[in-house]
Amino acid sequence: MIAKMKKLTFLVYHKEYDAFLKSIRDLGVVHVATKAQGSAEDAGLQESIRLSTRYAAAIKLLQGMNVQPVDNHAGNADRGMDVLTEMEDLQQQIQQVAHKLQSVEKEVAQLEPWGDFDPHSLERLHDAGYQIDFYICSDKQFKDEWADLYNATVINRVGSKLYFVTVIPNHVCADLEVESAKLPEISLSDLQVKREGLIKQNETLQKQMEDLAASAIPDLQAAQAKVHSQIEFSKVVLNTNSLADNKLMLLQGWTPVERIDEIKHFLETEEVYYEISDPSPEDDVPILLNNKGFFRLFEPIMRLYMLPKYNELDLTPFFAPFFMLFFGLCLGDSGYGLFMLLAVTVYRLVAKNIAASMKSILTLVQLLGASTMVCGLLTGTCFGFNLYDIQVPFFQSLKEAISLDNQQMFNLSLILGGVQIIFGMILKAVNQTIQFGFKYAVATIGWILVLVSSAIAFAAPGVMPMGGAVHLVFLVAGLLMAYLYNSPDKNIFVNIGLGLWDSYNMATGLLGDILSYVRLFALGLSGGILASVFNSLAVGMSPDNVIAGPIVMVLIFVIGHAINMFMNVLGAMVHPMRLTFVEFFKNSGYEGGGKEYKPFKN
Repeated sequence: MIAKMKKLTFLVYHKEYDAFLKSIRDLGVVHVATKAQGSAEDAGLQESIRLSTRYAAAIKLLQGMNVQPVDNHAGNADRGMDVLTEMEDLQQQIQQVAHKLQSVEKEVAQLEPWGDFDPHSLERLHDAGYQIDFYICSDKQFKDEWADLYNATVINRVGSKLYFVTVIPNHVCADLEVESAKLPEISLSDLQVKREGLIKQNETLQKQMEDLAASAIPDLQAAQAKVHSQIEFSKVVLNTNSLADNKLMLLQGWTPVERIDEIKHFLETEEVYYEISDPSPEDDVPILLNNKGFFRLFEPIMRLYMLPKYNELDLTPFFAPFFMLFFGLCLGDSGYGLFMLLAVTVYRLVAKNIAASMKSILTLVQLLGASTMVCGLLTGTCFGFNLYDIQVPFFQSLKEAISLDNQQMFNLSLILGGVQIIFGMILKAVNQTIQFGFKYAVATIGWILVLVSSAIAFAAPGVMPMGGAVHLVFLVAGLLMAYLYNSPDKNIFVNIGLGLWDSYNMATGLLGDILSYVRLFALGLSGGILASVFNSLAVGMSPDNVIAGPIVMVLIFVIGHAINMFMNVLGAMVHPMRLTFVEFFKNSGYEGGGKEYKPFKN
């Protein structure tokens, strides 16, 4: 459910405003209302945002080095800036060294085919009246007469390439139609020494970076947190209205109703004028989900879509049981469910210092595993085997009590789809009544009467015969409500036209929505088939050897089921989400778009 909010309005003298904001931040329960215009025009805020980005990049880089931390000391925000400067300087030096090393490597690659020689000897030959030119060509391109004409000498052969030089007088021009090589004016040995020096320099810089990664990440995180606090403070200042020639500062915010006493106690010590009021319909009220127990576990799934508006129903408690059931049907293997349940239970018993948010996720996984165990018993599937093939009284009793064949599972999927969609329409009627008044929900109630009465007449003709008097009464009443109250503010002819259009949408859309639930049956069936295939592979591909046979069989079994479980768990999460976010939310008239309650705090 959505926590009730109170609107807070503060009027503060400008000289006391900064101190008041710091007190509000320390209190940590007020969500500050933001103005529509962008606050990023403030130069100081822009600089803080850029600094935060630099910290984030530095932390990501150091964490990516996977260096074991020296100790778990508390971060020092003041040292964080020095660390950032040092790290960025090191990073720049590493990039420069890497660039130089790349250039040297390229020059070494150019010189290696020619061997090690002193470039100054070429200058001495030139002074003596001779020039040496370097060429590269293929075996076929090289001509033997070049040896006589230009004193061509082959220096090296690499694959099909020839590396040769010509020695000719300075005034002679060798006209060779081959590639001419331009070599660096440094010897190969000097380049290799230079390369070794750059490699050592790079290793030294990398070692310094690793030392920072081992000791300085907490300092960077502390400094980043401090910058984030400054950013939030700046945003609040920028979202404050100035009144009376900037002498008074007007600030608006929101807080949950249960924190009002705490706010009042705080404000009694402050010299500020304040008002506490209920939200008006046009207010953009922040959303704080306040579900309890079982339903709270499904709030992260709701947040994956979008939060409801303040005057909407929170659908989390209403889709939670369906989601758990749908997950179990999609995974559909009681063995996989048992594995999930036991694995998470053992982890919770063994692991230490589990975060509160992580505990709720682990509990959700346990519930989903339990649901899978129960749903898997509908078909008797356990790690690809059929439990009901085991001639044990317990399993045979279960088979007679709850076992369903493929046709029955198919029908169950469609029935569950119809139930959830009609339930969504009921919630839509409730939501319309809450938001706009009962008359706006009449058309939806009419369609519910039509659908529910038709479903009962189809499923239980003994109770309500299809086309009988009772059924016709419900049909006529429902259609009149749907056609005449489709849009209460419009005239009767417009309502009838809109009703006809809704009839078309209902006939086509509803059918497609219900058929979409077939995936509950299809995913469970495909997962079970794939599991049985891995079982067959494990038995069929194991060698006929007393030692190797069981080992190979176990390996294929474990790896195959691990792959199958991963794929099926992923599908069992995604497809129920799809049914929830599309079919259920659409038929419940869910709009969403609420922004999360985020109190202004350190």
